[in-house]
Amino acid sequence: MVYIAFVNPSILGDAGVPFEQVYIATIIATVVGTLWMALFANYPIAVAPGMGLNAYFAYSVVANNPDINYSIAFAAVFVSGLLFILLSVTPLRRILIEAIPENLKYGITAGIGLFISFIGFRLTGIIADDPVNLVKLGDLSSPSAMLAIAGLAITIVLMALKVKGAIFYGIVLTGAIAFFTGELKFDQGVMSVPSFEHGLAVFNPITAIGDVIQYSLYTVVFSFLLVTLFDTTGTMVGVAQQAGLMKGKKFPRVKQALLADSVGTTVGAMFGTSPTSAYIESSSGVAAGGRTGITTLVVAILFILVLFFSPLVEAVASLSAITAPALIIVGSFMMANIAKIDWNQLDEAFPAFLIILIMPLTSSIATGIAFGFIAYPVMKLAMGKAKQVHWLLYIFAVLFIYQLVFLPH
Repeated sequence: MVYIAFVNPSILGDAGVPFEQVYIATIIATVVGTLWMALFANYPIAVAPGMGLNAYFAYSVVANNPDINYSIAFAAVFVSGLLFILLSVTPLRRILIEAIPENLKYGITAGIGLFISFIGFRLTGIIADDPVNLVKLGDLSSPSAMLAIAGLAITIVLMALKVKGAIFYGIVLTGAIAFFTGELKFDQGVMSVPSFEHGLAVFNPITAIGDVIQYSLYTVVFSFLLVTLFDTTGTMVGVAQQAGLMKGKKFPRVKQALLADSVGTTVGAMFGTSPTSAYIESSSGVAAGGRTGITTLVVAILFILVLFFSPLVEAVASLSAITAPALIIVGSFMMANIAKIDWNQLDEAFPAFLIILIMPLTSSIATGIAFGFIAYPVMKLAMGKAKQVHWLLYIFAVLFIYQLVFLPH
């Protein structure tokens, strides 16, 4: 999972966040969340800024809104983290998880997968803008496209050969190609002492809440919260089942496990990074024998050491062709959820389909969620299945309709 140290600064850098700030924030969020998981939940589940929401932060929340800079966007992340903490310590967590239909959850994850893979292809020029068809095949002979294709091929081969840490080694080998072709240079060296010159991105909850209200970032906060909650819960249950830590259908110490993620998100936003999530890569630690928090304690310690390799990571992160294959491949993993959707039931399948389609086409996770959450209760009502819909979904549908029609998005 150390690939996030390279990918996250590359993505958030496109939103204008200074490299040093997002790099340090990425490490701090990972260490805080993972240490909490190790010391209080005692699970071999590591936490770090999540793929998908970092791209949503950079390319939708900030890039698509000229009035919103990264500082304001971090306020939305901070508020979502506070709400996540509230959900983690109250029964509201269970109510929200049970209210959202499984097919919509699968659609959200699959849609994010398409979204980040699409971004990976566009960043490297493999896919280019077109005035008629919006997008087209880019110039594959360009250095960026060729390097990205080589990196993608290398990483896929490593994964096919079941090499542990294939995504990270893919970045290393792609970086080596870029170095020998003169595209990658280490002008600032390889190691340095971390600098905290940029200070905190968010430090006042009242100001953060005020920014969310002033810029109508309600759906942004909701999207951060919803995706983080579902992604984290699903990943934690999956890894816990693999490790044999589930007690029947119950997940022991779930409150502390979710607090690891929510506290990581809140602290990460304060320093300057997108929301954290439990990492499915934790399953590799479980496969190697990890069963307790000692596993994640070691992960946290190793991430502290990563802090001192800032110049090396900055040089690599400056070339999107090196990090883009990670986006594309992680996106393909997330698409696995599309197979779980009940495609035989139109009222279940079509709302999920809308989410999957709208997210990459609008470059907005929030808009995709909105379309799906509106279509689901409408279709159930039309088919005489109104009682199958949780009352919260009707409220969400009305709020999303209001947001799409009357508020900026």
